[in-house]
Amino acid sequence: MRRLKIIADDKIPFLKGVMEPYTDIIYLPGAKISAEDVRDADAIFTRTRTRCDESLLKNSRVKLIATATIGYDHIDTDYCDAAGIRWVNAPGCNSWSVQQYMTAAIATWVHKQNLKFSGLTLGVIGVGNVGSKVVRAAGALGMRVLLNDPPRADREGTEAFTPLDKLLAESDIVTCHTLLTKEAPYPTYHLASGEFYNRMKDGAVFINTSRGSAVDSEALKHAVKTKLSGYILDVWEGEPFPEVSLLADAFIGTPHIAGYSSDGKANGTATCVYEFCSFFGLHLLKDWYPESIPLPPMATIFSLDGTGKNNEQVIYEAVTHAYPIWEDSERLKNSPETFEEQRGGYWIRREFKNFTIKPENVNAETLESLKNIGFKIAPNN
Repeated sequence: MRRLKIIADDKIPFLKGVMEPYTDIIYLPGAKISAEDVRDADAIFTRTRTRCDESLLKNSRVKLIATATIGYDHIDTDYCDAAGIRWVNAPGCNSWSVQQYMTAAIATWVHKQNLKFSGLTLGVIGVGNVGSKVVRAAGALGMRVLLNDPPRADREGTEAFTPLDKLLAESDIVTCHTLLTKEAPYPTYHLASGEFYNRMKDGAVFINTSRGSAVDSEALKHAVKTKLSGYILDVWEGEPFPEVSLLADAFIGTPHIAGYSSDGKANGTATCVYEFCSFFGLHLLKDWYPESIPLPPMATIFSLDGTGKNNEQVIYEAVTHAYPIWEDSERLKNSPETFEEQRGGYWIRREFKNFTIKPENVNAETLESLKNIGFKIAPNN
């Protein structure tokens, strides 16, 4: 019987050595995978850098595309459906990772501006796997939260959701967690345009971790001079070549790594393996998951002394111990030309659930907030 063959993006972690006993697998840089490479492949394991469309897939024997990502706008789903090629993404695989990124970004902004969480309103556009966890984190911090998700509102009713105009007018921070689409009824391409920013509250902050093209970059550059007090971007139009001035002026600018915790990566890889095994009947690996994920560079059990510190200071200290987001931003700003290298060789970032806090003089309310964003709290001796 012919062995199955997989073409895999060589930056998908934890994968090497897993499939080899059962299939032929070739690892290639995602952006360089060609039609010739996939011609005799049965499946493709991809991330966002491989455009899976007719030019890649025509005359191939590919029957399955599994992407280790939430997003799938790099897959021409209409072509795949017409050609009988099954495609699957990994919804929710890195949602906790993006929640960590967002918590660190907001906590850093609040810390730098000497603000209070309880005095701020967060507007969340797109309340799926990721957006829902961001809502949960913001609530744990004591923020007021407004939700906008027209597709969900159509299905579930409008009671829990806020019209976009109202959300933009009332939110101190607006964050996008949408898929990218140009199709009616709710296109998200250039959703954040000049009109969008004009409707935002004076002095508000804009955050995008969804897709770069959800933002009109020129409009954002104008808005930060006339309307906004700052912006935080993890995704960019023209990736992997962020517009230099847009990056330089960002409060935080990172190389599309919001979802790049090692935990999230492991989930995405496990989804690819599971979907392949389910599709081709390779039941031995259906429940595969990495045996171990490396520890991060910082201590996973750490003391947190709240003496003389307010709620925001304590949360900032805890959150940035686990994820010093500012370092990711500085690396990209100092070397934007290495965007892909920084992304491909991203450090071992572990999610909040892997960290245990040993509190000293931290009040119960703050400890509850830390617990609800994912930290473990060691019992007092």
